[in-house]
Amino acid sequence: MDDRSLKVGIVGYGHLGQFLVEKIQREGPKVGLQLAFVWNRNPDKLKDLLPKELVLHELSDFTHRVTDVIVEVCHPRIVKEFGVRFLSHAHFLVGSPSALSDPQLEQELRTAAKQHGKTLYVPSGALWGGQDIQKMNDSGTLRALSIRMSKHPSCFRLTGGLLSDWTEGEGRRVLYSGSVAELCPIAPNNVNTMAAAAIAASKLGFHGVTGEIVSDTALADYHIVEVEVIGPDGFSVKTVRQNPAKLGAVTGNATYNSFWSSLLVCKGHGGRVYLC
Repeated sequence: MDDRSLKVGIVGYGHLGQFLVEKIQREGPKVGLQLAFVWNRNPDKLKDLLPKELVLHELSDFTHRVTDVIVEVCHPRIVKEFGVRFLSHAHFLVGSPSALSDPQLEQELRTAAKQHGKTLYVPSGALWGGQDIQKMNDSGTLRALSIRMSKHPSCFRLTGGLLSDWTEGEGRRVLYSGSVAELCPIAPNNVNTMAAAAIAASKLGFHGVTGEIVSDTALADYHIVEVEVIGPDGFSVKTVRQNPAKLGAVTGNATYNSFWSSLLVCKGHGGRVYLC
């Protein structure tokens, strides 16, 4: 393996983590990526699937591995507990940006990135037009941003039993409509697309970006993400993204390759937050 390859640590071995690990194993040598370690909450899940030297049993031992980029694809709690420490050691691609709805944590991560000369990467995931939103934000022309995510009820992972009473064939039900800041704790695993949008639209922030989640039993084969951007003098853009997905899947199929594309741009941008 070329020593110049980017050494990647994967934190989480759910569907997305498995996809990234297999992709690096298969295509990494061609694109300059190499696995540094893989951690999963239950290490037994990794037994016989990966070489023993790649399995990290205790996440706090990540500092013992030579790593260029750490990729979190498990839960916002890991971002809160380890994000600052990750950035003291490597660039950090945060797959659960809903964690950044906590303003104190977001500031701590930004400070750590700057202090250590590392980059906090936020993958765009299912967000369409994220770079354009970021450009409008940076130029001061972004007036409002709203995102609606519609999925089959089996695809939501919500706190407080918010959707525990759904029945097949009930149709469409609006579960929440309001600020993304208040939505993230309710649906931490489902609204990372909205969190990425709030990062791109930093001048509006999590409190200024509007999010809506909709349960729809008719959506058995795909998720729908609708984005509306408002600019000055009557300017507006509306996009509708239909992402194929299996019943019960939190992540749509196209989002996997979007994450892979985000990982490929992790070459270091020097102490900043970078939407990729």
